[in-house]
Amino acid sequence: MCGRARCTLRADDIPRACHRNNGATRHVNMDRYRPSYNVGPGMNLPVIRRDDGSNTDGAGVVLHCMKWGLIPSFTKKTDKPDFFKMFNARSESVSEKASFRRLLPKSRCLVAVEGFYEWKKDGSRKQPYYIHFGDGRPLVFAALYDSWENSEGEKLYTFTILTTSASSAMQWLHDRMPVILGDKGSIDTWLNGSKIDALLKPYENPDLVWYPVTPAIGKLSFEGPECVKEVPLKTQENNLISKFFSTREAKKEQESNMDQSLCNGSVKTNLPKNLKEEPKSADDEFTSSTDKEGHDLNSNVPAPSFGDVGKSQTKRDYEEFLADTKPSKEEIEVSPASKKGNIKSGGDKQQTLFSYFGKK
Repeated sequence: MCGRARCTLRADDIPRACHRNNGATRHVNMDRYRPSYNVGPGMNLPVIRRDDGSNTDGAGVVLHCMKWGLIPSFTKKTDKPDFFKMFNARSESVSEKASFRRLLPKSRCLVAVEGFYEWKKDGSRKQPYYIHFGDGRPLVFAALYDSWENSEGEKLYTFTILTTSASSAMQWLHDRMPVILGDKGSIDTWLNGSKIDALLKPYENPDLVWYPVTPAIGKLSFEGPECVKEVPLKTQENNLISKFFSTREAKKEQESNMDQSLCNGSVKTNLPKNLKEEPKSADDEFTSSTDKEGHDLNSNVPAPSFGDVGKSQTKRDYEEFLADTKPSKEEIEVSPASKKGNIKSGGDKQQTLFSYFGKK
């Protein structure tokens, strides 16, 4: 499609851009023309059309300033004109729709501009590009015009630009493009000829170039040379931002996995090896946690030995301790299941020392 363009041409340059060098050129409403770097539907643009009063060879043309956005002549006089409804016409169906079909025989015109804008969609973001000829010559579009009279009796001339499928080089940018008449022969045929179907095709020549421009041109109020100033794409910045967040997410995931591994390792370390086996007695538990020399396997602090106790305690204290640790008859006869364990523990010095220090 084509919804924005640059037209800063002087009035005298427009007929020359359309190869209308010979013959008279009549001007109509050219006082309304305002050169602009950012022109859109509803604004005035000069077009070249045939002069109805000229000779049959088509040498005479009219440079007529019209509003962009076709308003068909059969539109109700009381209706408010909508210039955005028909600012483009699909060339594939132009001969079928009533709004355009009746205009093909005698209401063809030419629109000359320096370039046009097209937006590349990237998700929710749109990046505009300025498209023009590499050598700087104006582009000439195929167009149709019509006139409409409102309720106040004012006659309004409007036009629409024909579009076709995008060229192979521009398909990455958009699926449509304006019908570009690239030479004098195609311009003459569109303005005065009868066999026009061959003109309604994509422009495939390599002299059409483009570059990114500021998104500010999305507003019609944005005007001036800044509209066509090339701007760098933000791909590098976007890549850095994406890399930052991807690295951050990866770091979070790595820390989460590390925490989970530490947690699992801690659970496995704290679980006893004989978790599924029921300890036979207190002696078994104590013996399994110490080595033959009385050192605790689960601690860096060595377990006290019998000799150490003898040096730090008197014989009397030790005898009292032995007397206190002997099981009574009632305790032995409480349960047959614990009897064997109590008898065994009575002669186990290591268990006795452990109990002694537990009391202290």
